[in-house]
Amino acid sequence: MQPLRIAIAGTGMIGAVHADAARRAGARVVAVSASTAERAKTAASRLGAERSYDSSEELVAADEVDVVHICTPNDLHSPLARLALAAGKHVVCEKPLSTDAADADSLTALAAESRLINAVPFVYRYHAMAAEARHRVRSGAIGPVRLLHGHYLQDWLLRADDDNWRVDTAAGGASRAFADIGSHWCDLVEWVTGHRISELTAVTQTVHPERAASGAVSTEDVVHVAFRTDLGATGSLVVSQVSPGRKNRLWFEVDGARHSVSFDQENPETLLLGGRERTETVIRDPGTLSAEAARLSPVPAGHPLGYRDCFALFVADVYDAVRAAASGSDVAQPPLYPTFADAARTARITDAVLRSAHSRSWIEVR
Repeated sequence: MQPLRIAIAGTGMIGAVHADAARRAGARVVAVSASTAERAKTAASRLGAERSYDSSEELVAADEVDVVHICTPNDLHSPLARLALAAGKHVVCEKPLSTDAADADSLTALAAESRLINAVPFVYRYHAMAAEARHRVRSGAIGPVRLLHGHYLQDWLLRADDDNWRVDTAAGGASRAFADIGSHWCDLVEWVTGHRISELTAVTQTVHPERAASGAVSTEDVVHVAFRTDLGATGSLVVSQVSPGRKNRLWFEVDGARHSVSFDQENPETLLLGGRERTETVIRDPGTLSAEAARLSPVPAGHPLGYRDCFALFVADVYDAVRAAASGSDVAQPPLYPTFADAARTARITDAVLRSAHSRSWIEVR
């Protein structure tokens, strides 16, 4: 079987992660594109791509491509994904799928009609211990779920002279911190528990209303959310990109009637299992984990796995689905990997957060 031919639009940090994962999954990186033709040529050499394209619009429709990875600024995600689907390409698109929730729903419907493989890298699902948490919650081992809580904290925009294209609403969208990282927390916790956030109230804060390079800023640095779920639990979430010393701290706890489980993405080799009588630390060991967690543990205990390993496992699942579709085999339903529908779900939650913060009221999530 010929290797899948991959093209990557956008060659920043996350584009390099996609290129690495594609190679680890046995694909060829045939082409890349960037914000300029010159940057694309430089990136092709750096990422080991076979060639560069002068524009992303040209790249996503190229005949030599089987799967398009969209890693551009947020405002280009939806237009490029639409062009790729129209050209018959399978698509892996970074989140947010769109800066507009209704458009994300429309794009999800378009992808479903096309019957092409579509995926979004909510890759924290691919931590083995997150999958173990899911098994323990969904099997009923911790008892009925009562409370979901946690945070996602970073510090890379802590200072007024810290800057990035995400600060600009034209490129990043109306939400920054929540759309960028709060979406990951919501996707992961809903996936782990089976609960859906059904209504919420939110407070947002822009710590730096002006930044040195961008000038006036309207997107949020901090979000506090209280919520209820469709299955009767309550919860809370703090999202921040201005928390000193926190680099990428996605943490959640699920409290059941008998036990709690908590997961820390910065310490992903363990899971804390809480109980009234005792609390234990569960270590990632494929010999003792549930089948779904063991599948995500390709090396023995004591050999740490990390973010890039999660990304590679995610991409491998997507490419397996692409190959199955090409051969006429059945593709698993629901698929193992997160899809455009999952990204549209987080876009609706983001929309509810912004509307709640504006109105200072409880808002139902569509």
